[in-house]
Amino acid sequence: MKIGMNMLLWTNHVTEQHYGIIDNLKQTGYDGIELFLGEGNEHHYSGLGNHLKDIDMGVTCVASLATEENIASPDRKTREAGLEKLKWSIDMGSALNAEVICGPFHSSFAYFTRQPPREEERQWSIEMLQKAAEYAGKADIMLAPEALNRFECYLYNTMADLKTMAEQVNHPNLGAMYDTHHGNIEEKSQAKAIKTIAPYLKHVHISENDRGTPGSGQVNWDEVFRTLNEINYKGWLTIEAFSTIIPEFANAINVWRDYSPMEEVYTRGYSFIKEGMDI
Repeated sequence: MKIGMNMLLWTNHVTEQHYGIIDNLKQTGYDGIELFLGEGNEHHYSGLGNHLKDIDMGVTCVASLATEENIASPDRKTREAGLEKLKWSIDMGSALNAEVICGPFHSSFAYFTRQPPREEERQWSIEMLQKAAEYAGKADIMLAPEALNRFECYLYNTMADLKTMAEQVNHPNLGAMYDTHHGNIEEKSQAKAIKTIAPYLKHVHISENDRGTPGSGQVNWDEVFRTLNEINYKGWLTIEAFSTIIPEFANAINVWRDYSPMEEVYTRGYSFIKEGMDI
């Protein structure tokens, strides 16, 4: 089991100017970082990957799709644009030496039809995810789609939804991820949700109900940690917390205030996971 820290607490585009933060996370004890795949090219991500390798830090990534890249769209050109974006993300992840690419890329973030999900929308998404998983297999990268809460997504909200998706994609390079923040909103039980997705669980986001320091809010952490140990989970446990440091990104995800001091998030958060998981 490895503990990671999502760089979105500081930036949505990691560059050399953030190496000091990464080095500090290494000193704190983290096994790796997670970053958002947005800007940059292969040269940029290769350089970042080399730095991480030099300091013995692993890396995972987050990918998302814009409205014009929605792979659940009834428009084929839009779906194909989404597939190309996923292939680009996989290429950048490969240059970075990433192990996992997670995120709500089964559809577009914060896009709504104002109707419940239709089966054909899910089938369009599954068709493109199958192709993306095939592409990821060549790069030895695991894709881990994420179910979001009802205020950010309508297509996949629960682990039962996500399990059905993973079963239908049926590819060894596509699993699923669990996010405690979204689970706290959508699931009746964190334990039941984790057990439901256990056969496909490849990544976990440790995120408090208010996106602040893990352990400072209302998530049932005893249940989360106990169940992860019960299913013998061996993947990444990555803290995802947000701030207002980049207004454009904060506005896009509806973050209007800082929930916890940055240093507290990653220092106390790290200790909290170590103690909770007994690692």
